[in-house]
Amino acid sequence: MADRTHLPRPTDAELAILRVLWERGPSTVREVHEALTDSGYTTVLKMLQIMTDKGLVVRDESERAHVYASSISEQRTQRQLLADLMDRAFGGSPTKLVMQALSGRKANAADLNAIRELLDTLEGEGQ
Repeated sequence: MADRTHLPRPTDAELAILRVLWERGPSTVREVHEALTDSGYTTVLKMLQIMTDKGLVVRDESERAHVYASSISEQRTQRQLLADLMDRAFGGSPTKLVMQALSGRKANAADLNAIRELLDTLEGEGQ
């Protein structure tokens, strides 16, 4: 099983499955399959088996229909993916990452207010 301190980076297909598990909670293969409209049942089953081997999900085998759950939170996965992207594409610079994110797509007023609040909080913690 994979080391849980640094799990492998999920593929796009794995992220789609993880999003279902984060939204629905622990789910059977059938439930994940029903939530993913563009994947076959056996494909979802095989992906969940691979994800179990990688340590991305855990499988409860106590019932006839195995139940899968994410082994890592959505927030932790996002942080890990973002840190990887920041290192690879922006030379580790959070400033460059944020500047590109904000210049690439227009942020609405609610998003900008949330960003300002976060910056104010971070500024207050630094003092």
